[in-house]
Amino acid sequence: MQATKQATEQAPELAPKQATTQAGRPAPVATPSIRRRVTAMLYEGLLLLAVEMFAVALYMLVTWNSQHPVAKEGMKVYLLLVTAGYFMWSWIDSGHTLAMKTWRIKVVKPGCARVPFRTAALRFLLAWGWFLPALLVCWAFELHGKGQIAAAFLVGIAAWATTALFDKDRQFLHDRLAGTRLIFLPKP
Repeated sequence: MQATKQATEQAPELAPKQATTQAGRPAPVATPSIRRRVTAMLYEGLLLLAVEMFAVALYMLVTWNSQHPVAKEGMKVYLLLVTAGYFMWSWIDSGHTLAMKTWRIKVVKPGCARVPFRTAALRFLLAWGWFLPALLVCWAFELHGKGQIAAAFLVGIAAWATTALFDKDRQFLHDRLAGTRLIFLPKP
C-alpha cells in the first residue's frame, strides 16, 4: 500500500486515471491486449512513414540531393536519429505517441512521473528486438527477395510478440528489460 501511495505521489498524472476499489485502494492498472498493441504498432508504422518522408525531404534539401557515399550513409544515421527522437520525445513528454494515444496506450516507468531519458533510450534500443533478428537472418543468408525478407520479418515479429505470453504482466520483452510497462487508459 505504501509503495502504491508513493508511486502515485511521484506520478501525479496517473492518479486521476486510476479507479479505486471499495476499500479505497487503487485498482490494478490494466495492460492493453497484445492485439491492441500490435494494431497500434501497425498504425505507428504509417505515422512513422510520414515523419520519415518529411525527414528525407529535409535531408535532401540540405544536402542538395548529393549522391556521395558519405551523404547516403549520413542519411541512414540521420533517419535513425529522427526515429529515436520521435519515439523518445513522445515517451518522455506524454508517455505515448500519436498512435498509442489513439489506441489509449501509455508507456510508464513505475515510480516515476515521466519516463526518464535513459529509460526511453534503453527502451528504444531494446525495441529493435522486433526487427534485428530478421535483419540478421536476411544478412546471414543473403536474402534479397521481397517475399523472403517479408517472411523473415513476419517470423521475427511473431516471435517477439509471443514474449508477452510468457510474462506474468503480459508485457513485451523490451518493456520488461527496460523497466517500463504499457498501460491501458480508460475512455475519457
